[in-house]
Amino acid sequence: MWPFKRRGVSGFSWSSTAEEVTLGIDATGLTAIVTGASSGIGAETARVLALRGVHVIMAVIDMMDAFNVKDSILKQFPTAKVDVMKLDLSSMASVHHFADQFNSTSLPLNILINNAGICACPFMLSKDNIELQFAINYLGHFLLTNLLLENMKKTARESKIQGRIINVSSMGHRFTYPNGILFDKLNDPSSYSNWRAYGQSKLANILHVNELARRLKEDGVDITANSLHPGATVTNIYLQSPLLTGNPYISVTLWFTSD
Repeated sequence: MWPFKRRGVSGFSWSSTAEEVTLGIDATGLTAIVTGASSGIGAETARVLALRGVHVIMAVIDMMDAFNVKDSILKQFPTAKVDVMKLDLSSMASVHHFADQFNSTSLPLNILINNAGICACPFMLSKDNIELQFAINYLGHFLLTNLLLENMKKTARESKIQGRIINVSSMGHRFTYPNGILFDKLNDPSSYSNWRAYGQSKLANILHVNELARRLKEDGVDITANSLHPGATVTNIYLQSPLLTGNPYISVTLWFTSD
């Protein structure tokens, strides 16, 4: 698989691991929230951030799996700082509760990684009666980011350390509905396409972070906001897509971008 090992201008390739990319970085004293950290990319992100000294908050719906991941991290790195907090992105009430809980701890927040998501599932509605992919992949993260933003601004201002907001999007944003985001038909099962709805939610991720980055820069806030395509990575997000699950030719990658 030599094409995936070709190094770019950064010095890394598609097959570079998160440990390789962060080698030599001491992030002690920073705090990060990672959504969907109980498996897949989220779990690996939490593990490597903890390895580099970050206090990691795993924001998850599956608490049992999350505690298993936490235990695994602590076995590898006994001094790591890892906490688990309940977050159901399909419920706006849960998002509000999570943000209220976190903000009440008085912990700073340097890094927010909006990673959790679902992919190409059958038509379903969230607890707030919103098409499930749009609710989890976009709306839940949009609300979470807004509710934590003042904390991040305060942290960046007082610590003099640049904050980071990262939306894990997808190249799938190119394959949304022909008219883009169907705001008037979000909850219409007759026009629903599982893959186009996924692309729609990922396009919304990108539009959100692009506008947020513009506003942060305009306001002189030292926080960057970026979206990324994580590569065609075999994780639990593909449970609804048997064609992709277990494909040995899909490369496992983890890409982070920043301004």
